[in-house]
Amino acid sequence: MRGWLATVALIAGMTATSAPGQSVPPDVSVHLLEFSDLNGWAEDDHAAALEAFLETCTDLTDAEWSALCGVAQTQGSNARAFFELFFRPVLVGGDRAALFTGYFEPELNGSRTRTARYRYPIYRQPPEVTGLWHTRAEIEEDRLLEGRGLEIAWIDDPVEVFFLHIQGSGRIRLPDGSMIRVGYAGRNGHEYRSVGQELVRRGIYEAHQVSAQVIRSWVRRNPSAGEELLRHNPSYVFFREVRIDDPNDGPLGAMNRSITALRTIAVDPDYTPLGAPVWIEKRGADPLNRLMIAQDTGSAIRGPQRADVFYGTGDAAGRAAGRVRDTGRMIVLLPIEYALALAAEV
Repeated sequence: MRGWLATVALIAGMTATSAPGQSVPPDVSVHLLEFSDLNGWAEDDHAAALEAFLETCTDLTDAEWSALCGVAQTQGSNARAFFELFFRPVLVGGDRAALFTGYFEPELNGSRTRTARYRYPIYRQPPEVTGLWHTRAEIEEDRLLEGRGLEIAWIDDPVEVFFLHIQGSGRIRLPDGSMIRVGYAGRNGHEYRSVGQELVRRGIYEAHQVSAQVIRSWVRRNPSAGEELLRHNPSYVFFREVRIDDPNDGPLGAMNRSITALRTIAVDPDYTPLGAPVWIEKRGADPLNRLMIAQDTGSAIRGPQRADVFYGTGDAAGRAAGRVRDTGRMIVLLPIEYALALAAEV
């Protein structure tokens, strides 16, 4: 995590050494709130949020955050009081409704070696990939990665490989029943492009009909057109094998620590500091008012009111995550001094 002063600088449109009083960019608003303004705050399980916070706060290098982490480790049953005493809710960019989506850790079937069944590889990052590289279509059509010993495993379904690229991490069940886990290592530098939106643009589905499961089904029913559709997304992700001692722990997030189902969100770190508590008020069919921890990022997560909710591991989590595209608002909890300093800049 870069220091919070750098994040404040980005929000306030100034460098950390700029003179005070410089205005916030006109497209980014900042409002200080009270905990009484947070819908459902009193009903949340603050101890669960504190446990998730402790998973990553020890890695925060900023002095203020480090001090709060030390206090957090002594709180026990006083979780709600801890957040209320040391933090202040700040609504950044609240002029527009937030957009919440969901993500999960998929489980795939695979093999360490290529077979007739397991034919679709996931790759380590080639050493020459340091910036903008070839597109997904070029990588696959020109077989740019084949024969270089970069394969981590071979998967039995190309659609699941594609969705693994979107999720950024996953578990692979090998033929002997053992499991390996892979995490995000890098990408080819191209921005993610939604294949769901492309199906809508082509008139195949209405926007409200599209989900991850619908995309999977359509691609499998239309293998040739489906292959071309998946290549509409030029982004390509590379992986690394990761070791997590407790198999019940979640995958590694952007902070290189295990993330927690329904307590971790992916955010845009240009607006929300990684490791910070974030109160979300998600509307939709399954509303969610909950204190989350910003512990992950994503290529499609951009802006101050944008978050991806981690739903857990496996098919059930995938179905739940795939249904989420809801509005609402998200409020970051900042150490009081930082919140007041940001308000003073405004």
